[in-house]
Amino acid sequence: MKVLVTGGAGYIGSHVVLDLINAGHDVVILDDMSLGCLENIHEEAEFVEGSTLDEVILDNVLAKNIDTVVHLAAFKAAGESMTDPEKYSRNNLNGTTNVLNAMMKHNVMTFVFSSTAAVYGYPEYLPVDEDHSLKPINYYGFTKLAIEEMLKWYDQLKGLKYAALRYFNAAGYDVQGRIHGLEKSPQNLLPIVMEVASGVRKSMDVFGDDYATKDGTGIRDYIHVNDLASAHVSALEYLQENDSFTINLAMGKGYSVKDVLAEAENVTGKKIKHSIVGRRPGDPPELIAASKQANELLNWEAKNSDLNTILKSMWNVYNPEVKHD
Repeated sequence: MKVLVTGGAGYIGSHVVLDLINAGHDVVILDDMSLGCLENIHEEAEFVEGSTLDEVILDNVLAKNIDTVVHLAAFKAAGESMTDPEKYSRNNLNGTTNVLNAMMKHNVMTFVFSSTAAVYGYPEYLPVDEDHSLKPINYYGFTKLAIEEMLKWYDQLKGLKYAALRYFNAAGYDVQGRIHGLEKSPQNLLPIVMEVASGVRKSMDVFGDDYATKDGTGIRDYIHVNDLASAHVSALEYLQENDSFTINLAMGKGYSVKDVLAEAENVTGKKIKHSIVGRRPGDPPELIAASKQANELLNWEAKNSDLNTILKSMWNVYNPEVKHD
């Protein structure tokens, strides 16, 4: 198939493109490079620099005999979304609407969407499954939930087949070392830990050590980006013969912040300097997911998502002593 990947030069997108090409698909990348990295653009992919907000570019790209779309282009900083909701409305909501409308014009009727665990809000029970209530506590999560609702209507009214993939905490780099471009402006724990280990940052903050968890720090469910990428390929292929679906993508196991710091020091041989500060508003003590539906529908499992593998793959990219071709 010929696949359009929006945001295909970004951190997750570049790994998805790699897996699509390895699976024999032709790929067109559309990316405005606000978060993308030229180094990560696959040499066998066609690259178009542009935004999902540009309807002319979208029309031209969808005219390239595209069979299906994997939509990753979005802003994803939850904190920023609470201070600049206009930015997230424009990019996430308007951009996705433009993509869908261009698809309808060109009769492209399958769509893989990168959603998020942020649609759930505070967990009412663990592990969080797809039947959990949907009560986002930040505007970013709201935009993703609004798009999921939009997709249901496009399915009902237009016959669109879609997969909404609710990511938990994506982390790691390609385990074979084929992607080296660093994520821009990381907001998540593991890349920040790597920046401390590599000397980019002198220290980092740990937000709260007084949670009702095993060591007082927050617990999260991490999924290796290679596992995430393989799920996109499986979802795209599943949609060719099956109906729309929504699933979680996660390991199903949680690690605390202190677990991460200890294992990072083990993997890197560096001291991860940190300060304990107050809790961040909106951070639940623990967030672990159930991915049973992904296992059943797609025959998918997380193969690389143990903490040691995730951190080793990251250190291979962040370590300033490792030279990449």
